[in-house]
Amino acid sequence: MKRRHHLHVSSIQKAIRKAVKLCAIIKPVGCHTMRHSFATHLLQDGYDIRTVQELLGHKDVSTNMIYTHVLNRGGKGVKSPLDVGA
Repeated sequence: MKRRHHLHVSSIQKAIRKAVKLCAIIKPVGCHTMRHSFATHLLQDGYDIRTVQELLGHKDVSTNMIYTHVLNRGGKGVKSPLDVGA
């Protein structure tokens, strides 16, 4: 039988601190940075904002609007159906 073991929050925080140090990242990075990055990449990959809202556990979609600031792509953000899969 397979069992799941939950990690303590401090274990994840320590692992992120260690990875940041090993990579010599100068900017402040933490668990919330990873969460923000995850949401941003989902939106960049075309997932709708309601899906992101559900995955992050936000009650209000306006909370997710902070992640859309990086999606300002202008005309390059529109793909033709003819280009998909090419």
